[in-house]
Amino acid sequence: MTTPTIKSLYTDGACSGNPGPGGWGAVVCFADGNCHELGGADPQTTNNRMEMQAAVAALEFFANSGQTEPVTVYTDSEYVKNGITKWIQGWKNKGWKTSTGKEVVNQDLWHLLDKLNSRQVKWEHVRGHSGDFYNDRCDEIARSFSHNLIPKLQQQKATADGELARTGAPPLHLQNPIVLEETDTTGNKTIESYVITSDLSICNSTMMDSTADTLENLPREVRVQELRNLIETLHIADEVATKGYLITSSELADLMDVNASAVTSRGDNWVWRNWVVSRVRREGNQILWQLERIDHVSTTD
Repeated sequence: MTTPTIKSLYTDGACSGNPGPGGWGAVVCFADGNCHELGGADPQTTNNRMEMQAAVAALEFFANSGQTEPVTVYTDSEYVKNGITKWIQGWKNKGWKTSTGKEVVNQDLWHLLDKLNSRQVKWEHVRGHSGDFYNDRCDEIARSFSHNLIPKLQQQKATADGELARTGAPPLHLQNPIVLEETDTTGNKTIESYVITSDLSICNSTMMDSTADTLENLPREVRVQELRNLIETLHIADEVATKGYLITSSELADLMDVNASAVTSRGDNWVWRNWVVSRVRREGNQILWQLERIDHVSTTD
């Protein structure tokens, strides 16, 4: 069976609420220019767990490929990169305790990452919302899943002659999923989430509809939670405006739940919801923005 060489792996995670509904995305880039996209969701999780879960899925895909050539993993999470390249050996030496003697958080995923990591894997940090195409795509996939939506994924499948061919969205059934487990406070095992594996299975069992849901036809309790998350976001925006804080393009993009390119492409002065957003100045490679409530902005007839 001939499969193209995997050149790089991009991963990202997202969480609505942190903790709250989360999603993750990964893009496998082949040397021939094609790519394979993965994604999944968790109804109650954290951003760090989603960042880690994306890396776990990407590395599992790499391990299952049988490739011996090295590969580079790109993540915008310094928590993941530093954890797997710097901190993990110290944690293991201390019996999975931190320098302060506390239990290491997310041990289940750290164990998986440690098992999947190897000398073939090189870890690189990429700044989030900086215009990196594949990082932005991972972010888009992760955010969609965190909102209980199923994005259309570009994927590859093995053909009869052993080559890889492109497909559209993944099949919406579980095929040998990884089931991550976590022990709750009572000592009972609880299913944490499903993740997509290299055979293109899908994520969470709440996403079994063959068409992408819109927010309008989601269950009422999901819509109510989304509304609560929105109100929290608007409160943060109001606090930023009231206190006169300046925020960067990536911070503004996180607040608006969009890619950074969607912020910088709008120009120097524009309106978002109840606020006028103005470009103030540049500090180094960062653009700083200011929010001002529309009803506080003086206007003339």
